[in-house]
Amino acid sequence: MENTFLLRIVTPDREVVREDAEEAQIPGREGYLGILSGHAPLISELKIGEITYRKGGKLQHLAVSWGFLEVLPEQVTVLAETAERAEEIDVDRARAAKERAEQRLKSPDPECDLNRATVALERALIRLQVATGR
Repeated sequence: MENTFLLRIVTPDREVVREDAEEAQIPGREGYLGILSGHAPLISELKIGEITYRKGGKLQHLAVSWGFLEVLPEQVTVLAETAERAEEIDVDRARAAKERAEQRLKSPDPECDLNRATVALERALIRLQVATGR
C-alpha cells in the first residue's frame, strides 16, 4: 500500500502489532517521534508512554514501557518490555496500581523506593489514559 510502512510491536511474550500504518507517534527517549513512510533511519530507546498509529484512517492506541525502536523507511519495529492495546487493559487493576504507587510516594517510610514508585505511577497513568481515551 502506498504511503504506509510495516509497524511491528513486539514484547518478549508476543507480537502485539504487525500492520501497515499510515503514521505513528512513538515515545522515544527524548520525546515523542512522529513517523511517516519514508522516514530517515534511526534507533532510539523507548520510554513509558502511549503509541498511537493510524491504519485505514482509524487511530489505534497502545500503552508501552521500555525497550527500543528501529525506524527504517518502510518498516518500524518496536521491541518493548510491555505493550497493551487499549481494549486489553484491565482498568480496575490499573487504578489499583495507581493508588498503590500514590500511597508509596506519600509514605514516610525511608525503605520506600521512590524511583520505583514514581515509575509505577507513570505506568499506571499511561495505562489508564490509553484504556479510557483521556
